[in-house]
Amino acid sequence: MATRTAPYQWSARGFIAPGVILVAVLLYLPLLWTTFLSLTEYNGLGDPDLIGFENYVEMFEDPEFVGSLLNTLLWVVGTLLIPVGIGLALALLTWNLPGGVWLRLPFLIPYALSGIGVGLIWSFILSSNGALDQALAAFGITDPPRWLVDAPLNTVVMIIAAAWQGVGVNALLFTIGLNSIPKEPLEAARVDGATGGRLFTSILWPMLRPLTAVVVGLSIVASLKTFDIVLSMTKGGPGRASETLALTMYKETFVNSDYGLGSAIAVFLTIVTMIAAILYLREQLSKKHEF
Repeated sequence: MATRTAPYQWSARGFIAPGVILVAVLLYLPLLWTTFLSLTEYNGLGDPDLIGFENYVEMFEDPEFVGSLLNTLLWVVGTLLIPVGIGLALALLTWNLPGGVWLRLPFLIPYALSGIGVGLIWSFILSSNGALDQALAAFGITDPPRWLVDAPLNTVVMIIAAAWQGVGVNALLFTIGLNSIPKEPLEAARVDGATGGRLFTSILWPMLRPLTAVVVGLSIVASLKTFDIVLSMTKGGPGRASETLALTMYKETFVNSDYGLGSAIAVFLTIVTMIAAILYLREQLSKKHEF
């Protein structure tokens, strides 16, 4: 039997080989090269000089990097609370509601925009004497906050801008999860008198847990690598007060031409993203087994 199946195994490996090679070329080789550069001093010209872990030491001693790290953590928390939370609420409010799909559609349209496009739209709204300031002036508020200048307010409003883009797709995913729930447990719970919050906590939320793990996991990864909205709205300013790790990595590499330090930040961000994803998914899987 083993002799007969061996040719088929080699045929299968031949079919998947192009995909494996493509992944290796596009993902693994750049990761290895970036890891090597993080151990060097390199300005993009000549040959890299191996300096060990000096870039990592410099990275953690830089207060600007610490500020970028704190801003990124704020993005993670804000992304989980606002777009995921509002998306879940929107899905629950429009689920089984006649015409609910049309109520969710306006929230889904912003997802078709790029991050740069979202940043430009909200920059027009939040800039000094912009659309929001003019609207507030109509109500007699002539000294509004400096939305894109004062930290951490600028980070908060950028999180809101990102939430405006992400609420719709989260609501769509949660609606798909709600529609996949069997009707029998819901009907039995309603017969037993479970409604509102009790129905959600005892039936809906436990059955949404697998999908919630996916939505939250994707949101964590996306928030850790936030770049385009920050670049288009504040460019990390004023100064470097609203930078995220991804933007700091970009500036160190392509603006300051410090490829070694930029690569060290990239490696650090990759490790943090992997750890966050693994820990969260492991916790969700353990809860699933308990359930």
